[in-house]
Amino acid sequence: MTAYSTNQKGMTLIEIMIVVAIVGILAAVAYPSYQNHVLRSHRAAATSCLLELSQFMERNYTQNMRYDSVGFALPNLQCMTESANRYAYTSVQAQRTYTVTATARGPQANDTDCQSLGINQAGTKLVDDASVAAAVAACW
Repeated sequence: MTAYSTNQKGMTLIEIMIVVAIVGILAAVAYPSYQNHVLRSHRAAATSCLLELSQFMERNYTQNMRYDSVGFALPNLQCMTESANRYAYTSVQAQRTYTVTATARGPQANDTDCQSLGINQAGTKLVDDASVAAAVAACW
């Protein structure tokens, strides 16, 4: 029987450092992708909320034959409440036109390409108050 055993019972410091380095590299690659996914998913929720608000505007027009009826106010929809810390919803309406807008705020303000999303009475989707096709396709 010898005093020196060849059976290793633990890990060396080098092995632990290699594992930590690999985990760090994976996290550095995965985290920005995760953040981008979170921004896109909240943007998708805002666009669906805008479509719901647009439908509300059309129902109002059907009942009153104008978008800016007396006492009109946007309803407080559940989608607006759920995304209140990420988007502010506003509407501008005239007798025959309207624009409903969701403006990024809070953590969503990091979504620099799609700060403001909107839709009007013609169904035209807007990004930062313009209907540029490439921007609309990227944000909507």
